[in-house]
Amino acid sequence: MADNSALVSETRRSLLADSSVLDSKIIETSKENVFHATVLDAEAEEMPQIETRVVLVQEAGKREELLKALETIKIMEVPVIKIKESSPDKSEEKLIKSIIHMEIKMPYIKTDTLEELGDSDSPEFETIFVVSDFQTPIFSNLCKADCRVIGPPVMLHCAQKGEPLPFSCRPLYCASMLNLVLCFTGFRKKDELVKLVTLVHHMGGIIRRDFSSKVTHLVANSTHGDKFRIAVSLGIPIVKAEWIYKAWEKRNEIDFCAADDDFRNQFKVPPFQDCMLSFLGFSDDEKANMEEMTEMQGGGHYLPVGDERCTHLVVEESTVKVLPFEPLKKLYVVKQEWFWGSIQMDARAGESMYLFEKSESPDFKKSVSLLSLSTPNSNRKRRRLKETLAQLTRETDMSPFPPRKRPSAEHSLSIGSLLDISNTPESSTANGETPKSCARPSKNSTPLPLKQSARWQVAKELYQTESNYVDILTTIIQLFQVPLEKEGQLGGPILAQEEIKTIFGSIPDILDEDLEDLMINWTESKSIGDIILKYSKDLLKTYPPFVNFFEMSKETITRCEKQKPRFHAFLKINQAKPECGRQSLAELLIRPVQRLPSVALLLNDIKKHTAEENPDKITLERAIESLKEVMTHINEDKRKTEAQRQFFDVVYEVDGCPANLLSSHRSLVQRLETVALGDDLCDRGEQVTLFLFNDCLEIARKRHKVIGAFKSPHGHTRPPASLKHVVLMPLSQIKKVLDIRETEDCQKAFALVVRPPTELNNKLLSFQMTTEDPCKEDWLKTLCRHVANTICKADA
Repeated sequence: MADNSALVSETRRSLLADSSVLDSKIIETSKENVFHATVLDAEAEEMPQIETRVVLVQEAGKREELLKALETIKIMEVPVIKIKESSPDKSEEKLIKSIIHMEIKMPYIKTDTLEELGDSDSPEFETIFVVSDFQTPIFSNLCKADCRVIGPPVMLHCAQKGEPLPFSCRPLYCASMLNLVLCFTGFRKKDELVKLVTLVHHMGGIIRRDFSSKVTHLVANSTHGDKFRIAVSLGIPIVKAEWIYKAWEKRNEIDFCAADDDFRNQFKVPPFQDCMLSFLGFSDDEKANMEEMTEMQGGGHYLPVGDERCTHLVVEESTVKVLPFEPLKKLYVVKQEWFWGSIQMDARAGESMYLFEKSESPDFKKSVSLLSLSTPNSNRKRRRLKETLAQLTRETDMSPFPPRKRPSAEHSLSIGSLLDISNTPESSTANGETPKSCARPSKNSTPLPLKQSARWQVAKELYQTESNYVDILTTIIQLFQVPLEKEGQLGGPILAQEEIKTIFGSIPDILDEDLEDLMINWTESKSIGDIILKYSKDLLKTYPPFVNFFEMSKETITRCEKQKPRFHAFLKINQAKPECGRQSLAELLIRPVQRLPSVALLLNDIKKHTAEENPDKITLERAIESLKEVMTHINEDKRKTEAQRQFFDVVYEVDGCPANLLSSHRSLVQRLETVALGDDLCDRGEQVTLFLFNDCLEIARKRHKVIGAFKSPHGHTRPPASLKHVVLMPLSQIKKVLDIRETEDCQKAFALVVRPPTELNNKLLSFQMTTEDPCKEDWLKTLCRHVANTICKADA
């Protein structure tokens, strides 16, 4: 027989000693080295013949349920012990060689005192004492004599499960913490620790002095120290000492387990225990939300910024660049990701990874003096404005395949002056090179055609927006879906599998690879329509379910965010990352819904610039029809009367408004009254109205001649059209949104850098707002958001 031995001193071990070696060996032997009758015969020669018996002490002998339990329990675990030879100056030591099963042959014995039993410590008997109260003198005497002691719950459990009476090197009252391995941290009072360790042992738990991978629970009296930090990183549950006391109160419940999630979670150490938090740079609503979560979910407290009692200053790093005071050394100054990360993990995250760093960059402090322009009321001012905006137009020249990365600091103006939704080119179009994609390696970089046709220009835009769309889908999957589906999440699953399935559904297919091949090997005869037709059946299969369940997906996100603080924190963390452009998960998930109408518009443009003799002309028409079928199928139940009414209002107010503005996929976002500052679209100083839709911008000027009134389809008499159509511009043509700095002479001015697909150079359109509502900042943010949505790119 293998000698799987564990050393046990004959004298009592200290309660505070690390019991890992002994306890782990007991677990192993009890599970793996159980010997039945055939082995028992072989063992009989090596060990003395002993009798097994169960002794019911005092109150235990009066309980009928225990007597009935003993009638069903026929076996007990017995350790095979040999004596280790020792030197004369040392006491004997025993080795537990193995654990075997032996039949309980003697009937049970009832006793009130040990003296009545007489031979309680006789080596001829393997005796188990059943004691109802572990606080009595007789229990203490049994412990001093190193007797095997169990509580009534152990007997009842074994009878219920049909298991043998277990062997334990310590008194075992119940099995509430059986197989749990505990480690303690932050306890300074030895008496309290001794009491807790004793209760854990009585419930079958194991104690580790040092933290290891075998530890299942950390009992913490403090959120500081290495043990706490390791437990957080490994996702080990961290609980208060009260967990042990409350578990002991339930010691007589046979089926109770202290590791049960619902029970244990009542005593978890909250993320912000012993923490005093302040919040800097957040809006009033966001700050109120974080303060509420600090107390309700984090178990901490909050104080005003600057209070010396604060332990943590949580900073919104995108708005705060310089702290308003010099922080004390004991104060942690952390980014908001630390706060949300702690809520998500349900444990205090390590501050060192989230420390806020001051911005000392001179580029950040640089003002945008070039844009400090007044309204041009003289030739010199007008010339200066024209030169400055022309320079900006040249600097924002787009390469055919913009790299998928954030704009470099060299090419962008100071924050607040430039809302850039384009990318900085890595190489100039003049060099005839195509930058490589950062999201996926491009197959090669091919020279552009010497003369870029209008058909090539629009095809390039189709590929570019499809590539951006792929990036958005990749962000949704890698940043949100995969982490939520991952097993072994710190703090347990954030969402149930059913909720994850409802939110993400099946992401529709993409056409990016085929379009990339087409653009790399471009010729005018290449068929774009064939690519769309190739996937038309797949589109009809995948898009309608995704779009139809989008509202349910959005509702699930909203509900889970309200009901599950960890999911709310998960969204806060990821939505603040550059890949998302600070857009919500719901806003990202709507991209597939918006994608098909955008593709249809681009295919129409490609068809316009395709020669009649080109075979792709007919193929494109078929492709457009196939997309219309998909969109009709998607939207037959989703047409909204109010949205249609808004469209008709615009159509009847703007004389000459294009009929293709009407679309079930389009919605009016905002209306803005302005004055033109340039001469590109209409005369400088002319009143211009901008109608922002979700994918295009209708620009109309005030009409000089008024035409007669007419009736709308709703039967209402309409006032005469007061505006004249100038241009319907897809938002994908807007390459930059420029915020012109406020001066005394120029208020609420902004400009758009645009490039139609058939133009080689950018154009610049400048306007001055004439109304107080909306404010300029809100308007520019809204405009940038919808431009980003249209080109399927994160909002910069």
